[in-house]
Amino acid sequence: MIEKRQFYINGTWTGPIAGQDHHVIDPSTEEPCAVISLGGQADTDAAVASARAALPGWMATPVAERIAHVEKILEVYKSRAEDMAQAISVEMGAPIDMARKQQVGAGVWHITNFLKAAREFEFDAPLGDHAPNDRIIHEAVGVVGMITPWNWPMNQVTLKVIAGLVAGCTMVLKPSEESPLNAVVFAEIIHEAGLPKGVFNLVNGDGAGVGSQLSAHPDIDMISFTGSARAGKLIAKSAADTLKRVSLELGGKGANLIFADADEKAVKRGVIHCMNNTGQSCNAPTRMLVQREKYDSAVEEAAEVAASLTIGPASEEGRHIGPVVNEVQFNKIQDLIQKGIDEGARLVAGGTGRPEGFNKGFYVRPTVFADVTNDMTIAREEIFGPVLSIIPFDTEEEGLAIANDTPYGLTNYVQTSDGARANRLARGLRSGMVEMNGQSRGAGSPFGGMKQSGYGREGGTWGIEDFLEVKAVSGWTPGA
Repeated sequence: MIEKRQFYINGTWTGPIAGQDHHVIDPSTEEPCAVISLGGQADTDAAVASARAALPGWMATPVAERIAHVEKILEVYKSRAEDMAQAISVEMGAPIDMARKQQVGAGVWHITNFLKAAREFEFDAPLGDHAPNDRIIHEAVGVVGMITPWNWPMNQVTLKVIAGLVAGCTMVLKPSEESPLNAVVFAEIIHEAGLPKGVFNLVNGDGAGVGSQLSAHPDIDMISFTGSARAGKLIAKSAADTLKRVSLELGGKGANLIFADADEKAVKRGVIHCMNNTGQSCNAPTRMLVQREKYDSAVEEAAEVAASLTIGPASEEGRHIGPVVNEVQFNKIQDLIQKGIDEGARLVAGGTGRPEGFNKGFYVRPTVFADVTNDMTIAREEIFGPVLSIIPFDTEEEGLAIANDTPYGLTNYVQTSDGARANRLARGLRSGMVEMNGQSRGAGSPFGGMKQSGYGREGGTWGIEDFLEVKAVSGWTPGA
């Protein structure tokens, strides 16, 4: 059993002041794989005090030096890649090859992109030729409480921590108690990279404990949270009492609009994207909207693709789907699959229960529903599992209306060979991101949503700006 009860506060590993043991469960076996401590108020206070004390010095550190620290973090991160992959795989169930390439790779991607953005960012610049004595200064928002999820842990940790470091913020990270081991490895990376004491602090805890304490803490200037819409609302309410800045990256119910003229790989691509990471992605295209002419063949193909997906333990190498993260999530998904059946959707692949050959572990059958209507529960709620709902539509206008008929607005997808139609839909879809014809967003593109998918942006220049205040100065003496 791995034991990681200590927190990282003020540059040292320290025992909890008010901690309690928490077992981390391996979702492939349902057995404990590690024990951590969940912090209490005294632990949160100690971490916040450390970050607050370190803030003036880190804010005053020249940007070039902050960038150099991040460059060192990237170097050490790469050297610890296998340790990181093993931690993520065992604690949240990502198959080890997927953990190595996608989960760990996401961290390398974001750190690299932030370095490029930081080198080009104007932290201090004139307002314009019309006002030569006006200056616009970007400075750190202050001490940031960072609360990250279990599903893409390093993706979210690096999006918050690295952007905050570049901006000059100090921070307290609270990772999910479901997948805390990767964050411990990350803290070890920070320590080895030689970041000044107090700039980065780590306290493990749950949402009701450390999460709520950070949200309400008077010495926290900003909360950056990724997780459910339900938790995001609670954080926003709590933070309002101290007028903190709040950045929320919440859930999604992405529509994937497949037109009759879509390329031949569109349906398969959509199913695989939905099922990736066992469906545990907020930007997954979980509603496949198919134009009527292509609908029957798309349903048949989607069912075949889902049935062909293999399932196995996270520790096994190869391309397969692992378990979902825990028993609560497993039961929620089972209930929603049953709800889809009860409400009249046509089950064409998968269904309730574990896959054949599994009697233990939180494994879910890759499931596809056809003849779904957009008022059904499975079309409204974020399932966060390998479950796809297929909905027919006739016209472009109808498809757009169905896609936008959701409380969420994170990512939508368009598949069509008609460039003008694609561009119209990109403008008409109410979401923070639109991906078309299988083309991923480029390096440094902002990640974030609208409506109940939250507010704020992560990644690249926009991610750095999220952690900055804008200061307007008049009467500036140029060259002084």
